[in-house]
Amino acid sequence: MEWWLGYAAIGAAVGFFAGLLGIGGGATMVPLLVMLLEAQGLPKAQIMHLAVGTGMASILFTSLSSMRAHAMRGIVRWDLAWALTPGILVGGLLGSLITTWVSTQMFAAMFTAVVFLAATNILLDRRPKPSRQLPGMLGSALVGFVISFVSALAAMGGAFLTIPFALYCNVPLLQAIGTAAIIGFPIALAGSIGFVVAGWGQSGLPPYSIGYVYLPALFGIALASVLTAPLGAAAAHRLPTRRLKQIFAVLLYALAARMMISLW
Repeated sequence: MEWWLGYAAIGAAVGFFAGLLGIGGGATMVPLLVMLLEAQGLPKAQIMHLAVGTGMASILFTSLSSMRAHAMRGIVRWDLAWALTPGILVGGLLGSLITTWVSTQMFAAMFTAVVFLAATNILLDRRPKPSRQLPGMLGSALVGFVISFVSALAAMGGAFLTIPFALYCNVPLLQAIGTAAIIGFPIALAGSIGFVVAGWGQSGLPPYSIGYVYLPALFGIALASVLTAPLGAAAAHRLPTRRLKQIFAVLLYALAARMMISLW
């Protein structure tokens, strides 16, 4: 029971911050899940893969509600979403499969690098100037591939890369946010399939695992995050979001660094 409570606590924190700050929860979820799986005594060689695979699968649930809310408000650039999706499906699948051949320590180093990049963008509140239009189908597919490939390494929905790219291509901010919410689902879908395939038949995985997706953690995180995300969204209208983003970025640095040190 204590492990279920731990998963629910992670999901509650992830959902709240996702609703509050409008970012994916993988950067927070994975270091916390690594600590919890370590405490359960799971094999260290598989902890990182289980944490990222489970985190990617949980984004499937949280992204669905976000997709519906943004689509109902009519702020989705469907042309951009469809242009990015082919590359997203390939990049997410390839990125998750590649982790099979990467050691836990190297995987932790790559994850930490991605999280540090996301945290720096949050900390500096970077907003590229919208100085150009969207690229063609091939260029958009390549961008989608990169976004999804990187997101698969960190169990992120891709918003930290999608939104700056959309803004750079002269897409209004609200449309960029709405489109990033839509794109989060195919990123999570491709990544989840990849982690299931990559972990299929691996020895030493805990019971109730499907590949590198650990079902008890997935259900606990998904249920709690869906419940707390609206609370975070409501709090965003009352709290100084910029200051909270800065605090959250520092927290990401600390969590990712602590996780890498423990796994090395």
